[in-house]
Parts: sequence; structure tokens; C-alpha cells
Amino acid sequence: MIACWVMTNTPSAHPSNGLDGPTFVSLYSGAGGLDLGVARAGFRPVFANDIDPDAVATHAMLSQVKDPEWGETAARFKGHTAISADVRSLSGQFYPGMADLVVGGPPCQGFSVAGLMNPDDPRSKHVFDFLGIVSTIKPRAFIMENVAALARNRRWADIIEALKEKAGECYKVDLVVLNASHWGVPQSRERMFLIGTPVDGVELNWPKPPTEENPPSARAALLTLPPAGEPGNDSLCTAKITLAKKPVLRKSPFAGMLFNGQGRVINLDKPSQTLPASMGGNRTPIVDLDQLDGGKAWVENYHRRLFYENQEPLSDVPDTARMRRLTVEEAAVLQTFPRDVPWQGRQSARFRQIGNAVPPLLGFAVASVVREAIEV
Repeated sequence: MIACWVMTNTPSAHPSNGLDGPTFVSLYSGAGGLDLGVARAGFRPVFANDIDPDAVATHAMLSQVKDPEWGETAARFKGHTAISADVRSLSGQFYPGMADLVVGGPPCQGFSVAGLMNPDDPRSKHVFDFLGIVSTIKPRAFIMENVAALARNRRWADIIEALKEKAGECYKVDLVVLNASHWGVPQSRERMFLIGTPVDGVELNWPKPPTEENPPSARAALLTLPPAGEPGNDSLCTAKITLAKKPVLRKSPFAGMLFNGQGRVINLDKPSQTLPASMGGNRTPIVDLDQLDGGKAWVENYHRRLFYENQEPLSDVPDTARMRRLTVEEAAVLQTFPRDVPWQGRQSARFRQIGNAVPPLLGFAVASVVREAIEV
């Protein structure tokens, strides 16, 4: 059994740098997508950790963000500690009462439908390591994020029940799956959140998802940036776009596999598909410039030829098709990151950090509900 002393409204021992608000520790932080959302909800970061040194280097630069929409949030990151290391080697860093909230997204490759879904994948054990650190810090609440498959796939039912049972010894536990496009994110990205709040506290009060009926489009997000190639949107992905000799067809021209490398054209009139961490090469999603300019995407006519007219695949994309890959900056705005995040590492590392992240606006929605519950 876990010793269930849980922190109350005791002021944090960490220096506030002139900023008020409850504190949080972030584990498996990546570049800080979830953390930006949590900070926007009024929490102040005091410690962050990830094993990826490039992601930690980016995280350490978040206080330099000047994007008007995020400037006040970025100020909360001044003076916090970000460490690149295996979290299992940092046990001496954690102590009871360290923060009001613990958040994090343990590695999801073992659970993801995009991976092997291997129950013996050692990365899958990190979800229990996360709760172990929660039991050490004893915060008032915690938020653990992971792929939707962990909550939905029957293969992982025993793991979910074990997590609920362990967390339920000290917390009231809620499990939710949220679609980011319902919470202001121009991307149809589903994520699971296992949330722990005080046992004697109130129920989580989820508002109606603000954009469920009218989700933001990828086009609207991309048009907030300069044209590709210009300053502020110049981290170009140069992977060539080639057609698959044996395309996999779906009813939608924006689904299936019409191109080599699994990169698909984004339907700019809707939220983007989920952005993968493997972006940077031929898995990077594709932008059709004709559709971006308000016309019809080339892939729609090509799909009609294959799907409805049973014509043979073309050997290559014609020169008249105006298509290119997403830039780093475009991928970031589709995740709702501030437009001026100083991404660190090589371009492939920057794409990976973005693809691995929780959209900040989705993190904000979850953290806002949790903050309301612990402050009632």
C-alpha cells in the first residue's frame, strides 16, 4: 500500500520568481507541449525531465518565447530545472511536497497502434514508474497522458486496471480520452489522460468541448505563418514526393497510402491527421498548394481515377501538381505550439519533438479542469 499523505495548500518551497500559482513537476516532458498547457492554466513549473537531450534543450528555452498569445505563459518557465536523464536514475531529486501537481507522458510505443503493441516492450513499464514518483512526491493531483489505445484496446485492460488500482489507493481516479480537435487544436489527435485528484474532493467538471461541432481547420493554422521558405517558416522538409506503385486505397482521397513512405496529403478544410514523430522524411504529411489557395487538391482527382475509374497508378507526380511537405514551423502550429519556440537539435529531432508532444491547448484544457478541482 502507498502511504497516502497528500499535499494540501502548503506554499511551495521553490522560489516563485515573482509568479504565483500552484506548482508542477513534469516527467517524460519532451519539448514541453503538455507543460505549456499546464503553465497556461496557471501552474508554475519547478522541475522537468526527459531522456531526449534535444527535447530538454528546447524545453529549457521556453522562457524565451515572445509569441503574444503565449508570452505570459512562457514567463512561468524562468528559473525552473530541466534535466536530460533516464527518470529512473533521478530518485534523489524527488521528495514529498515538491509540487502540487505531477504531469507526464510516459513512452507510448509499446501501446500505440502505430507500433508493435508489444506487452513486453520495456518502455511500457514507465507508466508504473510515473505512479511510483507520484507516490514519492505526494502531490494534490496528477495527470498522466498516453495514446488512446491504452484506454481502449482490450489488450491493455489489465494494465489500465492495475494503474487505476494503484493510483486509487490515494486518489480519486478518472480516465478520459479526448480528441484535440474538440479543444481548439487543428489536428484530429486522440489522447488518453489518467487523472488523480483528492479522494475527498469534487468531481471533475468538464465543460462542453468548445470546438467539437466546428473544429479548427489546418488551413486556418497554416495561414497564420509566412509562406513556406520565408523567415518564420523556412525549416523546409526536402523529402521527395513520389507515388506508390501499389497504392492502398480508402474511400477518402486523404486516407489510404497513395504515396511512398506513408506521408499523406492533409485535407486543409478539416483538422490535420495526427502528426507522427517520424516526420522529417517521406512520412512527413503533404500540403497541396492548390487547396491551400482555395482550389481543389490534386490528390482528389488522382484518387477518383484510381478508386472509381479503376485506372492504373501514375509512375510519378506530374510537374503541374503543386505539393510539398510540411515545414517544422507548420507542424508546430498544427500542434498549437507558440510560433517562435526556439527548437533545438537537427531538423529530424525538431520534427520528432513536435510529433511526440501533447498539443499545448489540449494540455491547457485538461489542466484547467484539474486546477478547478483541487482549488474548490
